[in-house]
Amino acid sequence: MTGSGRDETEFLARIGRHAGIVRKVALSYGRSAADRHDLEQEIVAQLWKSYPAFDGKRLFSTWMYRIALNVAISIARGRRWSEHEPVALAQSLADTDDGALEREQSVRELRSFIASLDELNRALIVLYLDEHSYREIADILGISETNVATKISRVKQQLRERMNPEGESAWNSTR
Repeated sequence: MTGSGRDETEFLARIGRHAGIVRKVALSYGRSAADRHDLEQEIVAQLWKSYPAFDGKRLFSTWMYRIALNVAISIARGRRWSEHEPVALAQSLADTDDGALEREQSVRELRSFIASLDELNRALIVLYLDEHSYREIADILGISETNVATKISRVKQQLRERMNPEGESAWNSTR
């Protein structure tokens, strides 16, 4: 630890500005509310421990994503999470229209698909959906841009097959 109050204040301000990264990674890797909370705490602890080594050569958010994903992947590989806990919907199903129900079902299917991916591909897709460039994703994950492009293409194909098992081309026709 740096021991400096200034460093702690600066660290907390940076974490506050990028808190969504910690929440997003925890949501993607934790199976229950308790798992997500524990993962958030572990990520912040590791960020603090690693903060003295942050040299500013990368964006803070890139550095933060890299550490958060490494912590999440390490924990996910090292232990079995508790059973999946259902996530409460923001509004009751009775209060939604058919279009909203269909969108909610699609979101649930997408979340389920992402949860089924191995740790690296899950990290890749979380970053991709967060609109990071291939270069940024490669930097965060420590793989080549070509590898990023290949893996994203493969995951998209898996998603197409899962969402459209009959082989209809609706997905392709909208892209």
